[in-house]
Amino acid sequence: MENNNVNLLFQEKRKILNNFAGQFTTDPDEKEDLIQETMLRALKSIDRFIRHPKLMTWLYVIMKNTYINQYRKDKRKTYIYENYMQLDPISNGDTNRAEQKLMADDIQKAMNTLPKENAEIFRLYLEGYKIAELFFLPEGTVKSRIHLTRKILQKKLIMYQPQ
Repeated sequence: MENNNVNLLFQEKRKILNNFAGQFTTDPDEKEDLIQETMLRALKSIDRFIRHPKLMTWLYVIMKNTYINQYRKDKRKTYIYENYMQLDPISNGDTNRAEQKLMADDIQKAMNTLPKENAEIFRLYLEGYKIAELFFLPEGTVKSRIHLTRKILQKKLIMYQPQ
């Protein structure tokens, strides 16, 4: 499909996408980000859906999934911050950079011992990506690899677990 046709299509549908985004957030900046991310994701398969009668349904599903993924990512970040930042020596007033460097080195060494694909899957998981779509793997396989990777890292980094 030509760029001009895609641009025209998105300009026509932008108002409807804005209404869709209003169901998820009232913040104008978040709405704009959601619309843009939806358009970017839609471009991957636009040729299959451009003349499809359920184009707007497809775009709505993309937007909803994008919003859910971002919500989960933000929730995970909040959880990590609330539960683990208290353990951070900097936040407690202690500034032992050598200890922090050793800990970071140990984590990196543990990650380097993992199979490359599992390490990459785990990194992307921590960043909030939908791994199954990126690697074209069944969701159960991805969940299994993440679980096994977490268990391996827990064993290798047991000295850092709270007592």
